Amino acid sequence: MKKVLLVAYAACQGFIAHSQTAADTTQSPLVKISGSADVYYRYDFNGNNTDNKTSFTNSHNSFELGMISLKAEHEFKKGSIVADVGFGKRAAEFSYNETTDKTRNAEVVIKQLYVGYQVMDRLKVSMGSFGTHVGYELLDAYLNRNYSMSYMFSNGPFFSTGVKADITISRAWTAMIGIFNPTDFKSASWTNNKYVGAQLGYSSTAVPLKLYLNYLEGKDTLGVQNHQIDFVATYQINTVFGLGYNGTVSTYNNTRKKEPGETARQWWGSAVYINVDFSDKLGLTLRGEYFDDQDGLKTLAGTNGGNILAGTLSVIYKVGNLTIVPEFRLDKSSVDIFNKKSGAPIGTSPSALLAATYHF
Repeated sequence: MKKVLLVAYAACQGFIAHSQTAADTTQSPLVKISGSADVYYRYDFNGNNTDNKTSFTNSHNSFELGMISLKAEHEFKKGSIVADVGFGKRAAEFSYNETTDKTRNAEVVIKQLYVGYQVMDRLKVSMGSFGTHVGYELLDAYLNRNYSMSYMFSNGPFFSTGVKADITISRAWTAMIGIFNPTDFKSASWTNNKYVGAQLGYSSTAVPLKLYLNYLEGKDTLGVQNHQIDFVATYQINTVFGLGYNGTVSTYNNTRKKEPGETARQWWGSAVYINVDFSDKLGLTLRGEYFDDQDGLKTLAGTNGGNILAGTLSVIYKVGNLTIVPEFRLDKSSVDIFNKKSGAPIGTSPSALLAATYHF
């Protein structure tokens, strides 16, 4: 009888151990941690630090720190969270509405923070703050092939805060629709204004082609009505050549009292990206951008308006997760918005930089 009880006890213990092992398989996965950092040196051939009119590279003849970034992601069952923080000048300029440090160098900012719920296989709802769905270029330097930024990125939205629904329509088609605070505000409790954002995405299953049609509309904190339509396309011709395109139009309906017969004011831009990869270590990207600001709303504010043509050639050299980017850039404006070292106005601005990025 004693032996029977011992056998039964052992069997029971084995069943419990098996049950615990099975239960352990439902435990939540580990938190995914990733991060990046970037540094650069820029030389402006006009001899001053006022010529840069785009984001994140406002310096001359100086070694500069960009941003160190740390991102944590976790998901369990139908819930998920993304927490992404940045430290440095790049992060401060990204959150320009909320940073106060005069050096724009010593504040930790929340780049992204949102929680998500997988309602069903093809529908996910998220609430929080997200990097914008508009445009081709991204905040984190290592995700771009050019280090300096385009005029469209610099004048377009940086992020949106609100709630959005991501929808998988089919293997090729996706969609997003959301309601957000006014652009680039994580908090906007003093205004009832809200933005509506949407995206329609297509990813070909036959060829390496991706297309995105983006939309953003609403009243800003001053009550100005804005509509922005943005288009992004990428096509990888083969392992060596790839193409990218970004076009955007941003329209403002009531920036001032309009004259009889006058239409809404707007700015628009168009950029082509030509990517060449000679090997997995060495490549280059040529970006050509046309930025039109005839109404003087953005970069050419304070003038009678005009346009800017900018060409950027970047060499990409990769050593593991380290990327070194020598870059030459030439900006030519129809208005003399740049300056020589003497202070004399000029319409062109040549510059060169050397950047390094690392990600893990």
